[in-house]
Amino acid sequence: MQTVFPITPLLPDIVDALAAHPRLVLEAPPGAGKTTQVPLALLDAPWLADGRILVLEPRRIAARAAAAFMAWQRGEEVGETVGYRIRFESRVGPRTRIEVVTEGILGRMIQDDPSLDGIGAILFDEFHERHLAGDLGAALALDVQASLRPDLRLVVMSATLDGERIERWFGARRIGSPGRSFPVRIDHPPARPQETVEQHLVRTIGQALRETDGDVLAFLPGRREIERARGMLERQSESVEVVALHGELSLAEQQLALTPADPGTRRIVLATNVAESSVTLPGIRAVVDSGLAREPRFDPRSGFARLETVTISQASADQRAGRAGRVAEGVAYRLWPQSRRLEPSRSAEIEHTELSGLALELAGWGSDDLPWLDAPPAGAMGQARDLLRRLGAINDASSITRLGRDMLALGATPRLAAAALRAPVAQRALVADLLALIEARSPLRGEQGRTDDFRQRLAALHLWRDGGARAARNGGADVGALAAIEKASAGWRRRLDARTAASGVPTAHAVGDLLVHAFPDRVAKRDDANPSRYALANGRGARLHEASALHGEPWLVVLDLRLDARDSLIFAGAPFDADVLARDHADRFVTERVLRWDEDRQIAEAFEERRFDALLVERRAVPLDPADALPLLLAAIRTRGIEALPWSDNARVLRARIGALRLWRPELDLPDVGDDALLRTLEAWLAPYLRGKRRLEAIEASELGEALASMLDYDQRRALDAHAPEALTVPSGMTRRLAYGTRDDDAGAPPILAVKLQELFGLADTPRVGDGRVPVMLHLLSPAGRPIQVTQDLAGFWNRTYPEVKKELKGRYPKHPWPDDPWTATATHRAKPRGT
Repeated sequence: MQTVFPITPLLPDIVDALAAHPRLVLEAPPGAGKTTQVPLALLDAPWLADGRILVLEPRRIAARAAAAFMAWQRGEEVGETVGYRIRFESRVGPRTRIEVVTEGILGRMIQDDPSLDGIGAILFDEFHERHLAGDLGAALALDVQASLRPDLRLVVMSATLDGERIERWFGARRIGSPGRSFPVRIDHPPARPQETVEQHLVRTIGQALRETDGDVLAFLPGRREIERARGMLERQSESVEVVALHGELSLAEQQLALTPADPGTRRIVLATNVAESSVTLPGIRAVVDSGLAREPRFDPRSGFARLETVTISQASADQRAGRAGRVAEGVAYRLWPQSRRLEPSRSAEIEHTELSGLALELAGWGSDDLPWLDAPPAGAMGQARDLLRRLGAINDASSITRLGRDMLALGATPRLAAAALRAPVAQRALVADLLALIEARSPLRGEQGRTDDFRQRLAALHLWRDGGARAARNGGADVGALAAIEKASAGWRRRLDARTAASGVPTAHAVGDLLVHAFPDRVAKRDDANPSRYALANGRGARLHEASALHGEPWLVVLDLRLDARDSLIFAGAPFDADVLARDHADRFVTERVLRWDEDRQIAEAFEERRFDALLVERRAVPLDPADALPLLLAAIRTRGIEALPWSDNARVLRARIGALRLWRPELDLPDVGDDALLRTLEAWLAPYLRGKRRLEAIEASELGEALASMLDYDQRRALDAHAPEALTVPSGMTRRLAYGTRDDDAGAPPILAVKLQELFGLADTPRVGDGRVPVMLHLLSPAGRPIQVTQDLAGFWNRTYPEVKKELKGRYPKHPWPDDPWTATATHRAKPRGT
């Protein structure tokens, strides 16, 4: 059954290139035949001898289809010369020499047999998709080739590669095939106002059916959008066959999309990005592209990964459009503005996905020093290793444990493998159901589909298994989805050696008790003050929605949530018995003495707290050692500010005097008593006066003054009293206080001396402080204590201003002296004697 493909003329060059060099980069567009013709051409290569060829495909649909087509070309059944192996399904035999496998299979093979005994060549097909498993497989294969198997041939194949970069990384010759395609016209039909993606797509499919012959392939991001679009199309026309193509379909349903339609029947294929490459869809003449895909995205802050709808790359758009030109001229209708610019190529999955599986693989390999095309991000790898330690898969030195090796062998994600291997043997069948349910989209629909109680999904599966399709459908479940989940569960039961399927209704905590081992970082405890709010073991908060079926549960294991700034919203969870934590995760508990400042009561407290990771499980008050209170008091003062202390008037004056003299006489080296400096040095000046105290209110104002004074040595205190005195004796013989620190913007401003004018008679010069450097600011007062003049020039006042003041005030205050010559008059603080 010989068929000529565009790549056929290059096959001898490919065989010769691999004879001369063990690595090759092959660029060939969709339809060139690289997936099926290159493996067949290598079968008789002398360097292969009797070795086998592995062909890696990113998707199960493509793996089955490629194996079936190669077997058909050889006139054989699948499982003879050509076979395939995918998850839970294998069709290989003793004579199989070409095995088409999904990317994750290669990692298992290399971990089990690093020398890859019997394997002569590995072909990485559609490498441009840059799936994590493909990147890891290529890095491991290069490491094996460099250290153990220099004869191993490695080929990277793709339709859209950064060929030069791949060539440099791979250290290989590059061969390109022109492919075979017909011209494809690109249209950008605009969306109408308020039109959904599905409505826009369905309307454009109608346009494609009118403007072209043949079948139409339409790309949507996921199953949900496909089902909505399919419903709209089937209501509009019965003359066109509508089929779906996505990864959740059964083998028979997938095969329907890959089989030509009956003669005279036009077909609409609604597909996810599984139809971009590797699979051949016959009869397609038009492509309608939403420009969207659904891909996993990991958020290192929350530790959660979820599928997100993202815009495709230009390379993916070109691949999709090319499907319209495989058999004749075609049209690609792109449902986005022509002015929009797409990213040139798809980013590597390793850059934005959860990496615990990769970290476990590397721990099993014993090294992460591999020849990566793009190395895994350090932050995501660190978080992945933290999770593996929680699961018990690696130790503190990041070396793999016995449990970790068993998890690798099982082939599930690390979380699910941990749950499966920790489960009692009697519950392995139930674990198989849970693994299948977690990996699949919820089978519940309608009102039931909005429940956040994960146990309802298990109940739907068991209802279908025990009561049949009608019972499951009446219970609000999708029977097709349940069938796919059952198939996956059967695969897990085989791996877990569970001979019979689980049935009936498990106990209330059975599901949660098992899943705790998969999600120990998502253990959640109810907030006693707010029953809708939960604290998670990873330190974050979460909440239930108003209609939650989980209200009232004291403990939950959270399987899915939407990250929010404060408390994330729980989408799926299950209650569990908290005793499971103490029994199976005792090493994650820590009991410690914790000191805390109660801001409301303004008091230092001590507690003994028991925590599961970051989750507070139990707290009880314990006696507080007075020495332990000191750091809390100091921290509280720093938080509230220096004004939180009970400053007396005397202490404020002392502080102002020190601050002023420090500026007037820098050579004295007085301490800085500004707010910031005092807060920085609390331990030095205030701590001795806080010992034995638990409350801020216990600090006496007098103690604060003593603490401040203690900052000065003997000489500094003498200098302070001499050059920044609290008061001055004026000519009347009275002592009057100086007011320091009256200007917030200038700690070195002169102090104010407020004094009645009559008390300064006979004083020629303004009093000075600061070792005579700073004239005080005189506030001259009337006999009634009202301000008359503010001045630092007393002599100028006597000469120029006093005569006017005397004239104005003598009549108002006749009982007080108003001499003509203030220079020689006697100062007094009293009125004139009676009769004078």
